[in-house]
Parts: sequence; structure tokens; C-alpha cells
Amino acid sequence: MAEKILLVEDDTKIARFVELELAHEGYSVVKAFDGRQGLELAESGGFDLMLLDIMLPGLNGLEVLRRLRRASDMPVIMLTARDAVMDKVSGLDSGADDYITKPFAIEELLARIRVVFKKRSGQKHTRKFTVKGVTMDTDRHEVTYNGEIVELNHREYELVRILMENKNIVLNREKLLDSVCGYDYMGETNIIDVYVRHIRSKLDDRFGIKFVTTVRGVGYAVKED
Repeated sequence: MAEKILLVEDDTKIARFVELELAHEGYSVVKAFDGRQGLELAESGGFDLMLLDIMLPGLNGLEVLRRLRRASDMPVIMLTARDAVMDKVSGLDSGADDYITKPFAIEELLARIRVVFKKRSGQKHTRKFTVKGVTMDTDRHEVTYNGEIVELNHREYELVRILMENKNIVLNREKLLDSVCGYDYMGETNIIDVYVRHIRSKLDDRFGIKFVTTVRGVGYAVKED
């Protein structure tokens, strides 16, 4: 499956040029033209990388990055015409994975994208997710709430993982069943509801939070307030 890239750039000509070049390389591209729209799309999940301009209407790129980093470790490469050292430092300190100054050669941008994806692929087994005080450390295979360990069985853990990886996205029971139990699972189809009840007893009821949200007629989601 092609990597999905979110391009946040208010210059429509540059955005179109970069979109075409990325598509030619086999990437899937979604564009946003202001900071608020870009942040909303980024927080919705489903992207493998964000290319983020600094000078944006609505919210500037640095503010978008700061807010995104509260709950997401999605790779971000900053794109900007500003080349001052402090701008670069601010971007990297705010959590950017790389920084490239306009005008740039498309070959350089593509090379930087490949480097980021290569680095992240090597880190895929050591990822952490945090939502509403609940932290999942996939390296330790551990879930905690404000540092307190939450005991989950394997399938409960996998359900929490898929929901947290797709934060703010509603997943239907069929997709959750496939992810948690496997495509060849032949048991009861309401098993996901059972696991959700177990998770709620271990998280929601125990700590007084609302971790798993039910979307009636659709499925479940983990949503950031």
C-alpha cells in the first residue's frame, strides 16, 4: 500500500507541483491550504508523513506542529522559504523530523522523505501512543494510565492498540474483528463488544475516564478531547 502524505502548503502552484511529483513516485497525497485544516486532517489519522510549511494562514506551521505533537508522532518535514537558523531550530525543537528550505530540488525532497520513512520503519516496534492519560508502549507491550500499569490480555491489548493507532477514527466491528482476532476467526461476531466492556471496566470505570467511545450503528473509536 502506498504511503499517504499530507501536504500543508498555502501556495497552490507549489502544492500542485509537489503533489504531482509525489504521485509520480507512487505516494498518495492529500493537500491542505491553511494551518487549521492541516491540523484537523493530521489529527484525524491515517497519514504516514506530513510536509508542513511554516508561513500558513489560520495557524502557522510551528503552532500546527506543537499541537500535533501533544498526541501524535507522525513524521513531519518542514517546508519553508525562511532559512534563518532560529527558524530551523524552532522547527526541530518542536518535533520536526527534518527541514528543507524553498526553493528546493524535488530530488532532494524525495530523498529526505525516503530517509524519514527508513528511520521510522526501524522504530516501528518501539512506538508510544498517549490519549487521555493512557499510554501504550509497544516495545514493552505495556499499557499504563498516568504511570499505573493496566493489566490487559492479548486481545484486549490488540484492540486498544488498533484504536489508539487510529485515534479519532471510527472503526467498524468487522475491521476490529479482523485486526484483533484475524481474518479466519469463526467465533461470535459480538466478541468485540465483550472486549470493549472489559477494557471499560479496566480503564473507564477504574480511573473515571471515557476512553472508548461508541458510535451507534458504526463501531468504536478512541477520541482526544
